Amino acid sequence: MTVRELSGSHRETPPADPAAVIDVRDLRMRYGSTDVLHGVDFTAHRGEVLTLLGPNGAGKTTIIEILEGFRMRSAGTVSVLGADPASAGEAWRARVGVVLQSWRDHGRWRVRELLHHLGRFYLHFSEPGCPRPYDTGELVEAVGLQPYADQKISTLSGGQRRRLDVAIGIVGRPELLFLDEPTAGFDPRARRDFHDLVHRLSDLDDTTVLLTTHDLAEAEKLADRILVLAGGRIVAGGSADQLARQVAGTAEVRWARGQERFLHATEDPAGFVRELFAQHGAEITDIEVRKATLEDTYLALVREHETGGGRDLRLEEVRP
Repeated sequence: MTVRELSGSHRETPPADPAAVIDVRDLRMRYGSTDVLHGVDFTAHRGEVLTLLGPNGAGKTTIIEILEGFRMRSAGTVSVLGADPASAGEAWRARVGVVLQSWRDHGRWRVRELLHHLGRFYLHFSEPGCPRPYDTGELVEAVGLQPYADQKISTLSGGQRRRLDVAIGIVGRPELLFLDEPTAGFDPRARRDFHDLVHRLSDLDDTTVLLTTHDLAEAEKLADRILVLAGGRIVAGGSADQLARQVAGTAEVRWARGQERFLHATEDPAGFVRELFAQHGAEITDIEVRKATLEDTYLALVREHETGGGRDLRLEEVRP
């Protein structure tokens, strides 16, 4: 697997990928005289969970809004489910699900009633092999709202309302699902259940998921591939393990010998541990190898970009 360097602000646009659910080429966005996106390229394929990471102001929301068809881009080519989202019609929108950060108040509705009502809008968009919408009972069960199905939405807790947001986003059995900070307000059990739901959607229904989150542990658990955005550019991409090897390959070995404790940084932890035992053997009373985490990698990438020494590292895209 090779590293691709992008040089210069003007470059030849790569050819479109006909197998991609999302295909973004040289995407640029300008607000007035301020450039927000600088030639963004990426793809996402069927059944893939793709996570977009980046600090506030990096351009994540702008990218998502362009892909959803809610914002016009300044330049570049964007294909989502084979169409330009800026001009796609209702049949295209029926194939896309969106879970936003904000929650619209439908407090007078009951959970089951609202989902059944929204689902009816998708009846005319069923396709062979893809009936729409989801069965309301199955959907309520999938998001863990069975005990509250006949309650008014105004009585739900914040975490329960967030589960309802997810249900609304997938009620039409989308082929592509956008999730913007989906587990904000979830307790640990709800978060675990949501992760199971995302895996079920991607593995069983072949749903493509584009996720934005500030929860790096969540990104590591869910993502097939991670894109790191900084300053309006994608500066790195790959699985969590690939990014760690490319950017923060040094591991820490902590060990104890008697009452003394030691710390050593090395790019070859296995070799160092073998040498350590060969030299000290039974004198070693404790040992721990800590490899770079996604958090280490992410912070290193953002720090490099902010200090002007950022690398534009993107692993060649490989379908999962």
